[in-house]
Amino acid sequence: MDLLALSDFVLVARHGGFGKAARAGGRPKATLSRRVSELEASLGVRLFERGGRDLKLTEEGRALFERAGSLLTDLEEAAVEIASGGQRPRGRLRISAPLLFSQVAMGKLAADFALAYPDVRLEVTSEDRPVDMVEEGYDLVIRVDPKPDEKLIGRAFLHDWLVVVASPDLSRSSLAPVSAVVRGNDQTERWTMTGQAGEAQLAVDPILRLSSLIMIRDAVRGGVGAARLPISLVSRDLAAGRLTRWGDVAGSDIALWALYPSRRHLSARVSAFLDLLKQAFPTGVPQELAAYVDR
Repeated sequence: MDLLALSDFVLVARHGGFGKAARAGGRPKATLSRRVSELEASLGVRLFERGGRDLKLTEEGRALFERAGSLLTDLEEAAVEIASGGQRPRGRLRISAPLLFSQVAMGKLAADFALAYPDVRLEVTSEDRPVDMVEEGYDLVIRVDPKPDEKLIGRAFLHDWLVVVASPDLSRSSLAPVSAVVRGNDQTERWTMTGQAGEAQLAVDPILRLSSLIMIRDAVRGGVGAARLPISLVSRDLAAGRLTRWGDVAGSDIALWALYPSRRHLSARVSAFLDLLKQAFPTGVPQELAAYVDR
């Protein structure tokens, strides 16, 4: 098989079109088109469904992309490691991380990593949606309680849970629903809390809906209502007396995982970032995240 044609196919598949691939790879569009056509002819299958604005992989094309993309990346990484003596991580590292973790910690983590590994070009994308690591070209993804995926392996590096918090000025009644700040379209009318007195139910009236947990925390600080928030996000406010803790949200344990494709060898770049996470959060308790943010 022509490895150059295979490389061009992976480039086109990754970017979803010949034009985008040509701009990203610095290759002529006509050359890419010819190479992919030659590869299709040699294999006797169609790799792309043509006709729309964006190319779509056929079933055969997707199978080839998933395997060839990983193998070519491994070859590139091996060449880089050999050229550098195998001592220091080099090249590009692309990471997808959830919005809240990105807002409170990824900036500092990225700075620490860039200072420690100047030969790596780190790119971080903040998004809560599930991403396809292979198709979108990510080396590592950070996710909250990810669903099991046989294609990915990784480790949980942080643990958290939700607590019900409110401004000290907000009164709590056992009769009338409490004004609440909720995320998105949360329709829950009662919150189940646990505390020293055991389990309790809290009737709530969602008077404010916000899309960001940081916005919710800031609104609660302003005294508008109660909210359910990660303990790591409000621990400093609780310690300073800006917020009061009404109880823990039952069954709200959260884990942040760092995941990477299981079919690939762990690159030096990914391994270095995983080591940084371990150094920043050695035991993975919420207080470590709060302390790191406060650093």
